Amino acid sequence: MKIKLDKDYMVNELGLPDSAVFDEITGSSRWSIHHKIVFPYQGRFFETNFSEGATELQDECPWEYEEQVECYEVELKEVKVKKWVRK
Repeated sequence: MKIKLDKDYMVNELGLPDSAVFDEITGSSRWSIHHKIVFPYQGRFFETNFSEGATELQDECPWEYEEQVECYEVELKEVKVKKWVRK
């Protein structure tokens, strides 16, 4: 399920991205760090992405250029993963 939430509501009412229950850095560019977060909303969990400035001199806020943010419903599942490890 996909929903759109108002950016100001997410930041001011939900306290995002600081209140996220999961925050993963998914990459970076020259000036930005890209995140994927999961947060609770109306008894369900949703995932969305944002970027922020990579240094204190980069003035980039989460969802700075978006009024509505697309969020996707997610659920926590156990996933078995194989990984190469040293002996």
